[in-house]
Amino acid sequence: SRGGAPVRGPRELFEHEDHWATRMGKWFPGERTVFRGRDLHRAFASRQWMELYVYSITGRDFTPNQIELLNSMWVYTSYPDPRLWNNRVAALAGTARSTGALGLSAALAVSEATIYGERPAIRAIDFLYRLRAAVDRGVPLAEAVDSELRQFRTLPGYGRPVVRVDERIPHLISRARRLRLSGGSYTELAFQVDEYLMETRLRLRMNYAALTAALCADLGFSTREFYLFAFGTFLAGAIPCWIDALQHGEGDFLPIRSRNIRYEGPSKRRWSSV
Repeated sequence: SRGGAPVRGPRELFEHEDHWATRMGKWFPGERTVFRGRDLHRAFASRQWMELYVYSITGRDFTPNQIELLNSMWVYTSYPDPRLWNNRVAALAGTARSTGALGLSAALAVSEATIYGERPAIRAIDFLYRLRAAVDRGVPLAEAVDSELRQFRTLPGYGRPVVRVDERIPHLISRARRLRLSGGSYTELAFQVDEYLMETRLRLRMNYAALTAALCADLGFSTREFYLFAFGTFLAGAIPCWIDALQHGEGDFLPIRSRNIRYEGPSKRRWSSV
C-alpha cells in the first residue's frame, strides 16, 4: 500500500477484523483519554497547543525555546492576502457562500502544490539531508549542489517567484538566534548553499522553505514529520480571506468580464432548433 506496510494476504485482514492494535491512543468513555501513551487531560493540562501538536507528530517533547521557534515558523508566514494561490481558494469559497470548514480545508489541500507550499518544503528538507550525507562523504558542497541542479534543474528551497529576497528569513533567523537555535549543522549548511549560489550566475537566494527545513532538521524532524508540521502553516492567513469574501456580496470576489477571458476554443456558432 502507498505510504505504509503492504497488505500481504487475507490472513492479515482477518487479524484486523473488528480490531485495531495501536499505540497512538484510546478514549475510555467517561474516564480518560490516552494520547501516545500519556493521559491527555493530565499530561497536557497546562501545555501549549503547539506542544501537543508536535508531540502528536513525533512522539517527542521539545524545549520551550524549540516550541517558540516552531510557533514562529507558522506566525511569520500567515499572510492574509487573497491573491495568494491557496488563500484565493478560501476567498472563492467565501464568495460562493461555502462553509468555512469546506473552504479552509480546500485551501489547505491546494497548499500541497508542486511549485509553492508543502511539496517544495518536503523536497527542501530531503535535499538538505542528502547534501549533508554527500558532504560528510567528502563531496565538495559546490559539486553536490551543481549535481542537484544538473539532475533536477531546480534547487529545493532556493529561488522565489516575483522577487528574489524572502522577507520572512531575517525575522525567522533573528528569532532563532534569540532562542539560541540558529547554530545547528543543517542551518549552517543551508546558509552555505545560499552563499555559494550568490557567487554563481543563477544568483538564487534561500527561501522560507529552506530555512524552516534546516531548522527543523536540526530539531531532529524526519521528512514526514516536517511535512506534517508544515500542514497548518498557511491556515491563519487563509481564515481572514474567507471571512472577508463572505462579508462582501455573493460572487463579488475577482469577477472577470467575458471579453477579458482569452478563449481559444471553437468560434461562435449559430444554434439551430430541432
